[in-house]
Amino acid sequence: MGLYAIYPKPGLSKGGEGHKKYPYLLKGLIVGYPNQVWSADITYICLNQGNMYLMAIMNWYSRYVVSWATSITLDVRFCLEALDRAIGKGCPEIFNMDQGSQFTSTAFTERLDSAEVRISMDGKGRVFDNIFIERLRRSVKYEEVYLKDYSASLHSVFQPL
Repeated sequence: MGLYAIYPKPGLSKGGEGHKKYPYLLKGLIVGYPNQVWSADITYICLNQGNMYLMAIMNWYSRYVVSWATSITLDVRFCLEALDRAIGKGCPEIFNMDQGSQFTSTAFTERLDSAEVRISMDGKGRVFDNIFIERLRRSVKYEEVYLKDYSASLHSVFQPL
């Protein structure tokens, strides 16, 4: 068994080389109805055998998690799966996320473009630009992960229903 870092290495939210960055569209916006704004983020969960990554999509109006997915890699596929499930339930006017390579990838942004969703991206290092999804991430970790034994193998955590 190899050794694993306690936390992911710095730079996991860096955009992909040559990927387009979008402006932040939420400054001063009052969210007043469902599906006006959705946001997404990825967080890691430390396990004995490595990290598991959780991507969630949230409706800003209701704070409802529209879709989520987990993966043992940071490949864009699990993000696309969550996005496809979310768009199958409805479509936001604006989709906000950070500038990570999964979200700036052509595959991810083209899915949003084809659904006629306006893309918004947080400013670099601006955690408060996506405050509701950041709060969800904190709640998942402090109210679930840190209270339970998630040192089990990767195969026994987050089994599909």
